[in-house]
Amino acid sequence: MSAVRVQAVAAHRIDDIYRYTLETSGEGQAERYIRGLFARFEAIAAQRFPWRPIPAAFGVDGYLCRYEAHVIYWNTLANGDIGIVTVLHERMHQIERFRDDFGA
Repeated sequence: MSAVRVQAVAAHRIDDIYRYTLETSGEGQAERYIRGLFARFEAIAAQRFPWRPIPAAFGVDGYLCRYEAHVIYWNTLANGDIGIVTVLHERMHQIERFRDDFGA
């Protein structure tokens, strides 16, 4: 199984998700959501969860899948590990935010 490497921008987005969920739904829900998100990362690395290629309009190679209200974007690193590039809420303008995050 490949290791999961959370890139800096993705770590920032995950922190934002935690803070928002903590403020709106409480600590228990925030903890559950983040644990579920990291479980999804591990399922991706173990190839136990379906994904699809990032649309050509994004202009980068990589993959995506959903976790509840978020879309996870990742690529395969040179050593074969999974690099989590960003995690965006489904209501965000995906192409614009993704380009910002992927280029960071």
